[in-house]
Amino acid sequence: GAPGAEPLRGPLDDFEGSTLWRVRTTVQDSPGSLARVCAAFAGRQVNIVSMQSHPLPTGAVDEFFVRAPRSLTRAELTALVAGAGGDDIWTGPADAHDLVDVPTHVLALATRTALDAAELPIALRQLFGQCSIRQYPGAAARGTAGVDGHVMRLPVPSGELIELTRPQLPFTPTEFARAQALVELDTLLGPRVPDVRARLSVPAGAELTVRRADAADKAAALAMHHRCSPETLRKRYHGPVRDADRYLDHLLDARHGQALAVETADGRIVALGHLMWDDDSAEVAVLVEDAWQRRGLGLDLMRRMSALALEAGVETVYAVTQSSNTGLIATMRRLAAPLDYEVDEGTLVITAHLAEAAEELPVPWQTRPGR
Repeated sequence: GAPGAEPLRGPLDDFEGSTLWRVRTTVQDSPGSLARVCAAFAGRQVNIVSMQSHPLPTGAVDEFFVRAPRSLTRAELTALVAGAGGDDIWTGPADAHDLVDVPTHVLALATRTALDAAELPIALRQLFGQCSIRQYPGAAARGTAGVDGHVMRLPVPSGELIELTRPQLPFTPTEFARAQALVELDTLLGPRVPDVRARLSVPAGAELTVRRADAADKAAALAMHHRCSPETLRKRYHGPVRDADRYLDHLLDARHGQALAVETADGRIVALGHLMWDDDSAEVAVLVEDAWQRRGLGLDLMRRMSALALEAGVETVYAVTQSSNTGLIATMRRLAAPLDYEVDEGTLVITAHLAEAAEELPVPWQTRPGR
């Protein structure tokens, strides 16, 4: 413009970037209580993107996803809600994934659970965010079913108990009802594992198949155990060889994770991989029969399990082994993921950060060509 003239302005000159927040607060069960919170948001140019209410006996927990001016700090946002009568306020950053309609989100999780029993812990975690999940057998089940602040206990008809702990947010009766519906769906459908498989070709020319395994494979898995050397079993199970067989009931139970089996054309299992959910991470383990070692089976299973973990939203996996197990160490290194190592009295824990290696991992059930 000419010297001394006012600078040109456009429609975006007054635009301020925004930030997504998740806000949860308890309000009184009285007319106008929610309106006061909404008016306070409007007064600071905070846009309510979505909102849901969780009824309580003496009030309600209202949960908002809001888009606020970037200049509004977390402390200011909390003070804003408190000034409007909110209590027990929690605020945290949100992202676009949090904006999915709640009924749509729950139905999608129910569909995943219906297709695969191994999805139940993942569905519960995706429903409630960061939380710890433990499952107690009937004899060890403790506590009363229901919600107790930051702890939710869900009974399973088999006599087991699922316990969820979420330190940052107390659970509500509405959330308990949603979780209980998922557990009841899982129980009603019974044990189920999707029939997914892929062909493998190994250097020796044998045609192998990798697929999901379940409790029906116990006899074939036991037969493989009996063909393995004591040293191979000891490296896999980190304890007395005589105890190896009794672990299979747990490892082949889809509710604890996903098991993969590599089998020959005549139905013999020659390798097993286990992906076991552990809070926001997962443990991975591989057992390859002695006669089939050094043919790439362990690496193939490790890559497929890592890809399955990423599909479930789990970005770190870890393996527990002996520090002398050079084969497993080399396999983990070939994941092309950043690794952390922890050694304690001869026990080695290797943690892989998968997000940085996602492009190197296969589609879990694609056929692997010969090498």
